[in-house]
Amino acid sequence: MAATPLPRVDSSFPNSARIYDYMLGGKDNFAADRAAAQRMIEANPSAPFTARANRAFIRRAVRYAAVEAGVRQFLDIGAGLPTRENVHQVALRAAPESRVVYVDHDPVVVVHGQALLATSPQVTMINQDLRRPDEILCHAETRALIDFDRPVCVLLAAVLHFVADREDPAAIVRRLRDALAPGSHLVISHTTDESPALIMNAARRGFQNAGSPLTPRPRSAVLDFFEGFELVDPGLVPVEDWRPDDDTAPATAQPAWVLAAGVAHKP
Repeated sequence: MAATPLPRVDSSFPNSARIYDYMLGGKDNFAADRAAAQRMIEANPSAPFTARANRAFIRRAVRYAAVEAGVRQFLDIGAGLPTRENVHQVALRAAPESRVVYVDHDPVVVVHGQALLATSPQVTMINQDLRRPDEILCHAETRALIDFDRPVCVLLAAVLHFVADREDPAAIVRRLRDALAPGSHLVISHTTDESPALIMNAARRGFQNAGSPLTPRPRSAVLDFFEGFELVDPGLVPVEDWRPDDDTAPATAQPAWVLAAGVAHKP
């Protein structure tokens, strides 16, 4: 059987996952990604802080789910590149029997991620889109690692703001919720409409040029995504304020790109 050809990487076109990687201080990015990121940073010097704060929130949320809630299965949708101390590293360190499925819609990101994860049999990455949740839930690799009759932690970190209102993100989250067993957890971080217009306009332009239009939402709309779940303390708060610890990025005096974040469990 002939090998499936790998997707061609167009290094001249920016990619939202690689922009994020650059802001995290990573090396898995190209000149076009760095240029797009720098344009955002010029308008908002705190943008790398926001990226680091979001990644630190993910680590704290995964640690909470694994250590305090006893969850051993993680489904990270819209994961981007699985680098820079991500879900599988935190989960496996907390509980070596943990299993992790990363999901991203970009085939180039997925191929790169699969190469990075090649030595981790309890971790996989699949090419699917959050907008089609049934295809994620029914995917053979998802089913091979995750038992939906047992608690699962679903992460939607900095991804729902790339789903337009016309695509009904609330219905997508409800479909994921309905597939989860009691004791499961939902982790969300989301760009709100609380940031200064200059910052959001720069972010919108940057992600639009990378093929990922951004939809900031009121915090009340983000809260609605948790329907059917019970938020754990401290509720829905700015991403850096969710159970901060020594790993939390230090505050910045610059005008902020605001991400609201929360973790909830399914009764």
